[in-house]
Amino acid sequence: MTDQIIDWTHVPAAVWRRHRHGLRAIRRLDPIRWDQLYGIGRQQEALARNTERFIAGEPSNNALLWGSRGTGKSSLVKATLNRYADQGLRMIEVDKDDLVNLIEIVDDISEQPWRFVIYCDDLSFEVGESGYKALKSVLEGSLELPPENVRVYASSNRRHLMPEFMADNQQSQVRGGELHPAEAIEEQVSLADRFGLQLSFYPFSKDVYLQAVDALFPEVTDRETLHLHALRFATSRGGRSGRTAQQFYRQFSGDFD
Repeated sequence: MTDQIIDWTHVPAAVWRRHRHGLRAIRRLDPIRWDQLYGIGRQQEALARNTERFIAGEPSNNALLWGSRGTGKSSLVKATLNRYADQGLRMIEVDKDDLVNLIEIVDDISEQPWRFVIYCDDLSFEVGESGYKALKSVLEGSLELPPENVRVYASSNRRHLMPEFMADNQQSQVRGGELHPAEAIEEQVSLADRFGLQLSFYPFSKDVYLQAVDALFPEVTDRETLHLHALRFATSRGGRSGRTAQQFYRQFSGDFD
């Protein structure tokens, strides 16, 4: 089905649409570049190495980017596609609610010559949701091994992707001096454990946030005033991040000398 709809020679990315039960080529790709990201150099280096190994056919991991909102998780994945698309990397975005179709999607691309990243943004599961079962199968396979030309990159605000409750910890037991986590905790951790590369993201420090602001306002000479307003804006938004810096730029671009 996929190879009849998408010409991957000219299309670097597609998104799964449930109503048409198929892929749609992404027409307006986010152009964010690798050098436009600030404050996440460690994460960039780790994801670049993993992606380059994947493209080269060497052992590589599925990746989970987790942490505070607005700190560059999604932007890093988009920039990764833009950086490596000309080396054969392709990306398919799948919404969490459509993960039940993931095995079908992977079946359609497993024989393609391209290297595919399945991208799940803002991934998390609530009690009773079952989409994670299809995700588990693609991450590690079942009777059939997962295809070598597919990896999953997911971003999430949760480290373990599933809800954590105090009662789960209370059901854990100590036997023979060893801690035996409750079944609920085992379920929470087991999904995240299938991502061999886990990258954590934290709110920006004041200096990193201002560096991001400076990069967006290269022509401004009155840095003191710019920084004062940028910090006030971050306080009003409840935190410092790359997203906050971008929002500040969109609101105040052209207002400073």
